[in-house]
Amino acid sequence: MIDEDFLWRTILVLYRQKLIENLERFTPGERKIADFIIASPDLLKELSSQQMAETLGVSQSAIVKFAQKLGLRGFTKFKMALVEEWGQQISDHKQNSSHLHNDISSQDSLSVVAEKLLSEKLNAVRKTTDSLDMVQLKTVTNLIQSAARIHIAAIGSSALVGKDLAWKLIKIGFNIFSEYDSHVQLTIAQTLTKQDVLLAISFSGQRKEVLLAAEIAKNKGATVVAITSLQDSELRKLADYTLDTVSDEPRWRSSSISSRSAQFCVTDLLFMALLQINDNEGIKMIEQSRSHIKKLL
Repeated sequence: MIDEDFLWRTILVLYRQKLIENLERFTPGERKIADFIIASPDLLKELSSQQMAETLGVSQSAIVKFAQKLGLRGFTKFKMALVEEWGQQISDHKQNSSHLHNDISSQDSLSVVAEKLLSEKLNAVRKTTDSLDMVQLKTVTNLIQSAARIHIAAIGSSALVGKDLAWKLIKIGFNIFSEYDSHVQLTIAQTLTKQDVLLAISFSGQRKEVLLAAEIAKNKGATVVAITSLQDSELRKLADYTLDTVSDEPRWRSSSISSRSAQFCVTDLLFMALLQINDNEGIKMIEQSRSHIKKLL
């Protein structure tokens, strides 16, 4: 014997698409019912056939006959099957609407994605700025200003932040190293002395490559400055000075967008502080660099 409930569910998997495809074939009264079902199937959870008839301005018998036309025995069975199929659609939608990054889902429009990214980045920059110890920032600025050499230890996206800072400081005359290869970073770290500074950039503060470079540099007498998150970490314990970065990173993410924004906030502040100290010579070197580059155009 065929399970009628199973048969109704099977028929209903196809029913909404059939309604959409056959709208032009329905009578005006049937089309009114079909339009309502396609647009608001969830509302049927609370409506009886009589209430639906009153809502649409049709007879109760018209709704019953429409359900029978779909191959279902009466409105009650029709509603039960519809609610079940709709619930499955909602469940499938939620599964398919996967998170791509924090609050951003695959269903968001590009304008919504843009707004969410802007909010995330601004939040990271604001929280980082509010949390910075400006006295320590000034101390670190002076240490970098007087250092014989500056070496940046970082990997992944933090290495991009380090390379950006290195490029900025090179333009105003600083002797700074920023290599992507962790083996090279360790090699440079072992050449540092007490006249040098190692900038260790790591949001987690737990990356082995960065920790080892910082440990080697400290053993050689160099000053270790960590640009890291507020969480307790091995890097915070090892560093002589820390500049804090704050972002909503514990949530699910596809890329280190907010932590990188927070890191750029700190490194850009460092650059501006050093440019203030070296304003005359620094601006002169930037203009000279710009002039040389124009010759390539």
